[in-house]
Amino acid sequence: MEYAATIKGALPRVFRNTGFQQLLLKLDYLPEDQRARISEAFEFGAKAHSSQNRASGEAYITHPLAVAATLADMKMDPDCLIAALLHDVVEDTAVELSEIRNLFGDDVATLVDGVSKLDKLNFTSRTEAQVESFRKMMLAMIGDIRVILVKLADRLHNMQTLEALPAPKRARIGRETLEIYAPIANRLGINALKSELEDLGFINTYPFRARVIERNLKKAQGNQRQIVRKISDRLRASLNNAEIEANVYGRRKHLYSIYRKMRDKNLALNEIVDVFGFRLIVDDVDTCYRTLGIVHQLYKPMPGRFKDYIAIPRVNGYQSLHTTLFGPNGIPIEVQIRTRDMDLIAEAGVASHWQYKAADSSVITPQARAREWLQSISEMQSAASSEEFMENVKVDLFPDKVYVFTPRGEILRLPRGATCVDFAYAVHTSIGNHCIAAKIDRRLVPLRTQIKNGQTVEIVTSKRAQPNAVWVNFVVTAKARYNVRQGLKNLRRNEAIELGRRLLTQALANFGSSMRKVSRARVKSVLRELKLRKTVELYEQLGVGERLAPLVAQMLVQEDDREQTAGHPTGTSIAIAGTEGMIVSYARCCHPLPGDAIMGYMSSGRGIVIHRNVCGNLSQYSKQPHKWIPMHWAEELEREFVAEIRVEAEHKPGVLAEVAARIANTDSNIEQVSIDETEEDFVQLRFNILVKDSVSLDQVLKKIRNMKNVRRVIRTCA
Repeated sequence: MEYAATIKGALPRVFRNTGFQQLLLKLDYLPEDQRARISEAFEFGAKAHSSQNRASGEAYITHPLAVAATLADMKMDPDCLIAALLHDVVEDTAVELSEIRNLFGDDVATLVDGVSKLDKLNFTSRTEAQVESFRKMMLAMIGDIRVILVKLADRLHNMQTLEALPAPKRARIGRETLEIYAPIANRLGINALKSELEDLGFINTYPFRARVIERNLKKAQGNQRQIVRKISDRLRASLNNAEIEANVYGRRKHLYSIYRKMRDKNLALNEIVDVFGFRLIVDDVDTCYRTLGIVHQLYKPMPGRFKDYIAIPRVNGYQSLHTTLFGPNGIPIEVQIRTRDMDLIAEAGVASHWQYKAADSSVITPQARAREWLQSISEMQSAASSEEFMENVKVDLFPDKVYVFTPRGEILRLPRGATCVDFAYAVHTSIGNHCIAAKIDRRLVPLRTQIKNGQTVEIVTSKRAQPNAVWVNFVVTAKARYNVRQGLKNLRRNEAIELGRRLLTQALANFGSSMRKVSRARVKSVLRELKLRKTVELYEQLGVGERLAPLVAQMLVQEDDREQTAGHPTGTSIAIAGTEGMIVSYARCCHPLPGDAIMGYMSSGRGIVIHRNVCGNLSQYSKQPHKWIPMHWAEELEREFVAEIRVEAEHKPGVLAEVAARIANTDSNIEQVSIDETEEDFVQLRFNILVKDSVSLDQVLKKIRNMKNVRRVIRTCA
């Protein structure tokens, strides 16, 4: 109060802003020289925004002031508060970031830049701008956690003042708050911001639902107050009798918390009875457990509703004992018991770092948890696109529910639904990349098995193992999904390089040359012309079909007559062993099998697609002969291939089972079956079956053809 009063008369008129005076009153935890810096920042920001108003008609400076006030309540440092006052200056005014750096230092400039959006860049869509802004903000947060604290405070005030915007825009911003910003606040352990962001997001996204819940809760408000007061008094009396000093707080649950329980458990509002919550704040961890015993003596606990987050903290560092009790008249009540340090962390999360230094070594600070999370985000920042990065981060935003043990007894925290592959990547990226099997409580289980609370998980690895594309379908953690995709990209690249080398070798052979015969100077010249640095990059582009081997070969041998390669040169063909993976695929239109005459089509980005020579798609050969490559099967093949057959049989009960049994007797597996009714008395059955080669398929066709109920059986082809 004294500081605000002493400067009131000396400040310019703009400083006599009521909001700024209120901010000054919150800064009594800072020395006078630092408060003076904040005053200078306010004057600078007020002048920059002097000609701007918000949608509500208020002066724009009221927004940065409110953001700074929220952060002042968290006892944030001066640089963070200055950044809050200036966070929109670069984005919305003519002020350059360099000017802020010169006046207020590098730290403030970095924070302002991290919070600023990317509106000054050109994007093809609003969605692209949003995800790129999100990516920039998250990566800035890796460098300085204060970036996201300013952004959360900014979002909170925007949510508090949405009334001036049209309903569709309010709903969009509210949904974004529920999906992104509230979960970030939760992940960082800032419960005070999280709860208000959730309620404001809910009210603006689903205004009718929020009004219905609020109206019904207000009807019983008087009775609720009596219940809260009665239970609080009984708790205080019991703790006083046990000579335990405790602060007791009773409250009604937040709107969004009630709505989420209704939605997740499919309950009506009148079925949500545990809307009362009580928090007991005591001196130390030992007293927490003593208090729990007293509470359980006072009210009977509900079976299965006790959670010990002190022994095993949540992923955001939150610690507390949770128990649900049968209160007066059987009303369920939720009780949380924690120490004062734990309560500060629960409300302020990472922001508590600026408020105190935890003396209790048992308190797991959220800063350590946040660092772990930010480290995982930094590993994802090289994702292929901003959309993929945003998807990965959103997956990791929600709180974990499963606690499992490594064979050494270490605890890992994973999201509900996490699988053994998620666990493997949580231990270490190399463990995930090379895992081949898993054991849960010493029993072998499939890698896709979902793990549960309290289980001990062991991963079996092999140096030769590689990530499997199927894993992407069932992993749930962002780290696992990202590393599986990266592993597959690397695998695809290696395959592409090898295939490209073979394609270029063949193309050069058709010109009577080879890479050994081409001079290094010529190779460097061609790479420079193609804007490539290394030969492996050329091989990779050839392998995925981005360049054509005959044209590159012609450049290397310096052929002057380019018409010679208008058609594909004849010569030796490439051997296909059937196990080339993602860079060589087999056309679904004709399902080529070993023994068939085949051709390969160079598809840009996909590599080579193998077709049968009798495939109707080879009609494109005359239009694009340079994209078709002679191929032949290697002698030894160690895999099965898909073939499609069509069976016309009499339409009567059991015919499908009879045909399927005949196929099974040939040691062929059925992958897919479809049925089409063609005539009244006949039905057409389509089978996708696995066979080794065309000879094996002929045996299957012969077996089916000999059935008395079958009129015709053929192998399909485009």
